[in-house]
Amino acid sequence: MSTGGAAGRIAGLVERLLGRSLPLAIRTWDGAQAGPEGGPVLVIRSRRALRRLLWQPDEIGLARAWVAGEVDVEGDLDEALIRLDGTLRDLGDRGRFTSADRAEVIRLAVVLGALGPPLKPPPEEVVLAGDRHSRGRDQAAISHHYDVGNEFYELVLGPSMVYSCAYWAGADDETAADAVTLEDAQRAKNELICHKLGLQPGMRLLDVGSGWGSLVLHAAQNYGVEAVGVTLSVPQAEYAKQRVADAGLSDAVEIRVQDWRDVTDGPYDAVASVGMAEHLGAALWPEYAALLYSLLRPGGRLLNHQIVRSGRPRAGGLARPRRTFIDAYVFPDGELIPVGDVLERLEAGGFEVRDVQALREHYARTLRAWVRNLERGWHRAIELAGEGRARVWRLYMAASAVSFDAARIGVDQVLAVRPYGDGRSDLPLARPVGWSL
Repeated sequence: MSTGGAAGRIAGLVERLLGRSLPLAIRTWDGAQAGPEGGPVLVIRSRRALRRLLWQPDEIGLARAWVAGEVDVEGDLDEALIRLDGTLRDLGDRGRFTSADRAEVIRLAVVLGALGPPLKPPPEEVVLAGDRHSRGRDQAAISHHYDVGNEFYELVLGPSMVYSCAYWAGADDETAADAVTLEDAQRAKNELICHKLGLQPGMRLLDVGSGWGSLVLHAAQNYGVEAVGVTLSVPQAEYAKQRVADAGLSDAVEIRVQDWRDVTDGPYDAVASVGMAEHLGAALWPEYAALLYSLLRPGGRLLNHQIVRSGRPRAGGLARPRRTFIDAYVFPDGELIPVGDVLERLEAGGFEVRDVQALREHYARTLRAWVRNLERGWHRAIELAGEGRARVWRLYMAASAVSFDAARIGVDQVLAVRPYGDGRSDLPLARPVGWSL
C-alpha cells in the first residue's frame, strides 16, 4: 500500500537499496503512508530524523532519532523490531552501498528538505573520558546506567528489584507462564544461585555487583549466611542498606560502595557475580578471575551469571560496528564475550569449571516482563527519568529480547570451584535436581 508523499518516496528508495519489500509500513510527517497494511507502523515524525541518518547512516543515527522522539513505532514494538531486524542489519552494512546509491539518497534528502548541518546528539548519549576501565571511568559508566533513580527501577523491575535474568521454572509454555510472576521467577533465580553455591549457615558470601541487595538479602534470610555486597552505585547502596535495615539483618549483611579491585577481606566461602562481568570486557577478565580466586577459600565456589555473545562468526565476516546503540546510550564500555572465553579465563585463573547452564530464553521472557512494566507506568517513568531516558530503556529492553530470541546473545550461569591442593572440590558427584533446566 502506498499513498505517495514523503513515505512513498522513502519506501521506494529503501526497497531499491535492499532489493525487497518493506517489512512494515512507514508514515511520515506529511501524513503519507506506504508499505504493508495490518501491522506496526514506523512513524517518521520529522525531517530531522532523515538528517541524522544522512550524517550518521547506521545504528547510532537511527538511535538518535528514536531517543529524540523523531522516530516512533505505532503498534506492537516487539513485532516491529522482529520485522525490522534483518533490514536494520542490512542498512547498517554501509559497505554494501555504492557511490550511486549514496547520490540517490542525497537527491531524495534535497527533495524532502532534509539537508542541513549535523544535529547535536540527544543528551542521553554518553561519551566517557579517561582511560577505558580506569576506576574513574568505570565509576562514570556505572553511574550513567544505574543512577537513573531508584523509583524508576522500582517501576521497571517490580518489587523484586532484581536487574538480571529471572528463572522461569515450570513456565515452558504461555499458559504456564501466566501462572509464574516476575517476582516468582526472580525468587527462583536467587534460590538457584544459592543452591549452586551450596550455602550453609555461618558461611561468608561475597556478591560482586550487588545492585539493590536482593541476592544478599535472600541468602541471609533463607540460608543464614554472612553476606557482603559491593557496588559502585551510591543510590543502589543506599537503597540496599535500607532494605537490609528494614529486614533486621544489619548484623548479617554489609553493603559497600567499593570497586571490586579493592575487595581484600577474604577468605569467602562463596562468591556470586551476577550481571557484573559484562562491564569488564575481555581485557580485565584475567585480573578479575585471579582476584575472585584469591578471595575464596579452597573448596569455595564461584557462580558467574553473565550475558555472552554468540561465538559464531558474523555474517560475511564483518567486524563488530565501532559503536552501537547499547554503547552510546545503555552500557558504555560494556563488552560481551563468548561463553567459551569466559570458561577459558576462569580456568586460567585457577578455577575448575563444574557446571554451565544456558538461560537464553529466560532472559527474553524477563525483558518482555520489564517492558510491560515500563509501558504500564509510561507517564510516571517520564516524570521520573525524562522522556528520552524512558525511550532508551524501552528500545534497549525490547531489542535485547529480540537478540536473545535470535541467539545472537545468551546468558549463562557458570559454577566454578577453587579446588584443594590435592584436587578435591567438595562438590556432589551428581548434579542435584534443583540445578536442572
